[in-house]
Amino acid sequence: MLPDRFTTMLVATVILACVLPATGAGSRIAADLTTLAVSLLFFLHGSRLSREAIFAAIKHWRLHTMVLCSTFVLFPILGILLRPVLSFLVGPELYVGIMYLCILPSTVQSSIAMVSIARGNVPAAVCSASASTLLGIFLTPLLAGMLLVANGNAAPRSGGGSAIISILLQLFLPFLCGQMLRPIIGAWVKRHSHITKAADQGSILLVVYTAFSAAVVEGLWHQVDWQQLLGLVAANGLLLGAVLCITKWSSKFLGFDKEDEITIMFCGSKKSLASGVPMANILFSPASVGAILLPIMIFHQMQLMICAAIARRYAMRRDD
Repeated sequence: MLPDRFTTMLVATVILACVLPATGAGSRIAADLTTLAVSLLFFLHGSRLSREAIFAAIKHWRLHTMVLCSTFVLFPILGILLRPVLSFLVGPELYVGIMYLCILPSTVQSSIAMVSIARGNVPAAVCSASASTLLGIFLTPLLAGMLLVANGNAAPRSGGGSAIISILLQLFLPFLCGQMLRPIIGAWVKRHSHITKAADQGSILLVVYTAFSAAVVEGLWHQVDWQQLLGLVAANGLLLGAVLCITKWSSKFLGFDKEDEITIMFCGSKKSLASGVPMANILFSPASVGAILLPIMIFHQMQLMICAAIARRYAMRRDD
């Protein structure tokens, strides 16, 4: 029942961010290191994955449909259906933030890292998570206009070109470079799988530290009282638990194998803080951005902690 070493490191990282958050030049250094770690992760995955596996993953349309439906359909439906419970737990203002969380795209780096740790379908995870992020640039503002404008907080506007460029430069370019160098370094990377594992786990730890540091610096512990904070943790836990269970059971029901089930669970249950922060600055009034982002800040940490434990359990399974 004791936590594994990686989960312990995650908890220690959160505590470190609370006690010694990265500020000023330190925050910029941490952000640069995170970008470097994520780019290295995609480079290593690009050098490991065969082109045949990537093309097969792209053709896996049933899996990608499941992930996208979980991200952009299941989450909003749950947010609407559970409104009486969620509003009671967090209040009306933070409920808008929860609904904003529900329409965000999936993460890329942590989804792929978790799938890799759990020994899931990594090529399919790369395709699904990347497609979710790209589609989210357009779908999130659209859903915000449909679901949140009634609250008087949303002001959808066009944009997203810079986000697409950032995704291409940080994720796809290193992946393509890894693919190009695969004939030269692919065998060496496969023999030294501990390097990819270190990149997987290291990128998650850096994301946790930088994200939680930013939340602490912005006054995370002063925006809400402890009752609302506990209610927000419970509300996020309810959403995350429901989506994890639904994606797991539906994957089994539809006949997906264990590797695809892992990919659907982890890619379909994640929400991107990296996409959520810049989009919130466009979609919402400045006075409401703090409360809007608080749910995704906490959800981001919870999904990493809980999914890391689940990924470790999957990783210890015996192959038949």
